Amino acid sequence: MRYELIVIGSGPAGRRAAIQAAKLGRSALVVENRARVGGVSVHTGTIPSKTLRETVLNLTGWRERGFYGRAYRVKKEIGGSDLNMRLRKTLEHEIDVLEHQFARNGVRTIAGIARFVGPHEVAVVEPDGDEHRFEADSVLIAVGTAPYRPPHIPFNDTNILDSDALIAEPRVPRSLTVVGAGVIGLEYATIFSALDVPVTLIEPRDTFLDFIDREIIDEFVHQLRDRGMAIRLGCKLERVEVDGQGWPIAILDDGRRIRSEMLLYAAGRIGATAKLGLDTCGLEIDSRGRLAVDPATFQTAVPHIYAAGDVIGFPSLASTSMEQGRIAACHAFGAPMPPAPAYFPYGIYAVPEISTVGLSEQEVRERGIPCECGIARFRETSRGHIMGLETGMMKMIFALDDRRLLGVHIIGEGATELIHIGQAVLNLGGTLDYFVENTFNYPTLAEAYKIAALDAWNRMPRV
Repeated sequence: MRYELIVIGSGPAGRRAAIQAAKLGRSALVVENRARVGGVSVHTGTIPSKTLRETVLNLTGWRERGFYGRAYRVKKEIGGSDLNMRLRKTLEHEIDVLEHQFARNGVRTIAGIARFVGPHEVAVVEPDGDEHRFEADSVLIAVGTAPYRPPHIPFNDTNILDSDALIAEPRVPRSLTVVGAGVIGLEYATIFSALDVPVTLIEPRDTFLDFIDREIIDEFVHQLRDRGMAIRLGCKLERVEVDGQGWPIAILDDGRRIRSEMLLYAAGRIGATAKLGLDTCGLEIDSRGRLAVDPATFQTAVPHIYAAGDVIGFPSLASTSMEQGRIAACHAFGAPMPPAPAYFPYGIYAVPEISTVGLSEQEVRERGIPCECGIARFRETSRGHIMGLETGMMKMIFALDDRRLLGVHIIGEGATELIHIGQAVLNLGGTLDYFVENTFNYPTLAEAYKIAALDAWNRMPRV
């Protein structure tokens, strides 16, 4: 059978590309190596981790502790079954929605392992062993990534595990060591810390999340240490041993030994490209299994083969992956593609949330742009008082010459929702005056925009 587009992978990039192709009147086939669609995003990544986070915040009463104290809990004893119940219900709903979207748009799906047998030919081996071959005018590779598992770590998927194994059967350990202070490691470290699990975070570099404004990271680190998390920066993990009780012991290069009931290794991911047979169509991958693409069209070195999503590397966000898939499909079929906005938001669903759009203060200074910053603390808003918020802040950066908004950086409750106001103003070329002169609902956390803008205005030289 021949399709105009074959998509390998049904995560955010793959599903958006297939549906875009269908809306352009093209035939599309989606190949997913799991029994049901959704890809890494639905089954082991974005949706499960964010569902786990919301479950923990609800069951622990985390959001109410500003009023009722750190010992407050909605449910006194929280176990793996509590975490698993909401997780399974959410995933089932997500999969149903995706299956309905594919069916409604006439996109065919097939479960099986795909590999190239030629530049325009893809073989799919179904779970029962049957093999089918399909031809395609264009192919999109959207297979995502898998956790990196170095051979010297004795993974057992019980108490020495990666993020996939953790989410497959979540449980609440008595103590946790997390190796890797990337987005995934930080999200899980802070989620379990919110469960009052003693957590130690190990990171070989002296800094982390270097693309985030440093003032936000300083606030983040302060909050984590304030609630008892041990953060070991500049410490390399040499090996992992297991004691007589079966507990892992992380051995660091400075001689420290960190014992905990569970160890989560979250130091990197690799593209899930090993079994695709890319050599048959002339494609090469880097040391982490990723593909290089044209950033404007998402074409690989073979023009009719595209790649999008985590398999092409940074920024590895579900939101940007969706747009990459859509742009690839539009380019493949000659559909008009409006230019991408200059800035898109990042969301890190740690506890607390972090979200950012535009330039950080360090980037502004590196570019030599004279600027002024404004800060708003959530506790300065009436809504913050009502919610019992003791932490949370917004930082806004404005150019001094024309008062243009250059960046917005938020840490705290609702950060990933609040950021879109700043995103809109930033991409439309708005200035400080928008925030000072416009009315915001009262009481809301969005008032922080006006407070931060006025804070910056107070520091600006008067003409």
